[in-house]
Amino acid sequence: MTTKKATEKIILGIDPGTNVMGYGLLKVMGNKAEMMAMGVIDMRKTSDPYLRLGKIFERVTGIINEFLPDEMAIEAPFFGKNVQSMLKLGRAQGVAIAAAIHHDIPIHEYAPLKIKMAITGNGSASKEQVAGMLKRLLNLDDDSMPQFMDATDALGAAYCHFLQSGRPESQASYRGWKDFVNRNPGKVKR
Repeated sequence: MTTKKATEKIILGIDPGTNVMGYGLLKVMGNKAEMMAMGVIDMRKTSDPYLRLGKIFERVTGIINEFLPDEMAIEAPFFGKNVQSMLKLGRAQGVAIAAAIHHDIPIHEYAPLKIKMAITGNGSASKEQVAGMLKRLLNLDDDSMPQFMDATDALGAAYCHFLQSGRPESQASYRGWKDFVNRNPGKVKR
């Protein structure tokens, strides 16, 4: 196991999905960030929705074990008109969050609009615009750019968190249920 300097940290970004889930990892050294890896968890060949959730947990756990991230930044599901799609997306997000909680990794959730705004300055930016800006910000070459934009969306969540880390936390983050209960005694009945 390698030890990291106090100013170094690794951020795992996740773009939840039930067919394709993106992930991206940033190594942060002081006020500089560089991409370590990005890719997708492709579940299109698995038809059973519960097996897909198991695959998400297994793969996110594998990524955590390989890269040892200090924090997770995950994109919040957007509120669409299709309730079934929202439910499936929420389950996928929940399983990825459970994998992080299982490893005591703090979780930070960001709305898609906030991520797009932080990276491009435009909350309605396209996936292509987010990918293009990340390519410039992180000095990525064409060979580093993935086939699926889900990977760059996940890297965008990590980069958004990197940008927010220098500012006061606007969203609460917890290391698990015990931490939530300890910091919010009035909100939880015992």
